[in-house]
Amino acid sequence: MSSLPSSVDVAIIGAGAAGLGAAHALQSSGLSVVVLEARNRLGGRAWTVQASSEVTFDVGCGWLHSADRNSFVGIAKQLGFEVNKDLPPWRDRAFGNAFPQSQRDDFMRAMEAFYERLWQAAQNGKDEPASVSLEPGNRWNPMIDAVSSYINGCELKDMSTLDWDAYEDSDLNWRVRRGYGALIAAYGAPCPVALTCEVTLIDHSGRRIRIETSRGTLTADKVIVTVPTNLIADQAIRFAPALPAKVDAAAGLPLGVDDKVTLALGDAEAFPIEGNLRGATMRTEMGTYHIRPFGQPCIEGFFGGSFARALEDAGAGAIAAQSIDEIAGFLGNDIRRKLKPLYESRWAHDPFARGSYSHALPGHAGDRAVLAAPVDGRLFFAGEATSPNFFTTAHGARDSGERAAKEVLGVLGKP
Repeated sequence: MSSLPSSVDVAIIGAGAAGLGAAHALQSSGLSVVVLEARNRLGGRAWTVQASSEVTFDVGCGWLHSADRNSFVGIAKQLGFEVNKDLPPWRDRAFGNAFPQSQRDDFMRAMEAFYERLWQAAQNGKDEPASVSLEPGNRWNPMIDAVSSYINGCELKDMSTLDWDAYEDSDLNWRVRRGYGALIAAYGAPCPVALTCEVTLIDHSGRRIRIETSRGTLTADKVIVTVPTNLIADQAIRFAPALPAKVDAAAGLPLGVDDKVTLALGDAEAFPIEGNLRGATMRTEMGTYHIRPFGQPCIEGFFGGSFARALEDAGAGAIAAQSIDEIAGFLGNDIRRKLKPLYESRWAHDPFARGSYSHALPGHAGDRAVLAAPVDGRLFFAGEATSPNFFTTAHGARDSGERAAKEVLGVLGKP
């Protein structure tokens, strides 16, 4: 969109999966709609890049989680995107001897026992830190915590037990061959989006809502806010009058950190396709690695929680350097000459995300509903953090945008 309209019926803040879901749901409503996006691209925390001529890399979300209930599966089919249904590499495709099978089996038993205790705590209605359910003195506790950092973007001490229990996982995980970010960008292509349009103020004090942006000011009857919780909590976007309940709820749902890196792999044919590599390091500060995803000549690395944040703080390239050091520790120093950094994410340092996806702090599981609630029939809220059961996911975000759009139509008495 080359010029910003001065007035619309509905303004949507953010062109991630949630904002695009809302825009699609309003397409045939007869309402004038604009999506205001601070970035110069669609997709938000979903972003696919061509890391090299041979490697396509999802910098953000990469898995169609709960694929049998994931609305992007049908969208992928409609848009002609191939969906790969192979089992994830973290199942049983271990590579190397850094984590012998006997130890892997012992670790899995410990993790399953932990999840059983966590589930029992949730049934008792205890919104306590998930770390309380760790078995005192169990040698695998640091690695169980590492798994939490990959899944939740945070360590167990920062995760609500009740929020963990609310998440619905069908344990079916698929991928998009051309990239999840590419799929979401294609999904958003027909939507009326104003790019490089950073919103700084939403003034809802008057008859119409006034929105101040880096490209000028516009007014709207209704506004759907879909930005990450950290932007609301930090008041990077201000509301006038202030909305302290929203700011507090967003602060209770901070974005954890989950970063990824892709490394070019020389002599790739000597390595298994879709292999899994990690070691029995007995510490939380560790990565996990995916060898040759889709058969590509690369290794993807994953880091989460406070360790990922510390690597980001160390500067650009630190995640790739840590990956190469750790892989060399598993496979020997000869592997170093075969690895070359291609691309890494740094989501905590991204000014329009400030993290990867939300987790509820202990005692704050109810904040998702607080954040999702409309204000005065004029302000509506969406985004993965507002999803009651599919938070942290792109489809949870998209579905929440559709939900917010339906709330707008309901207030207006439109079908």
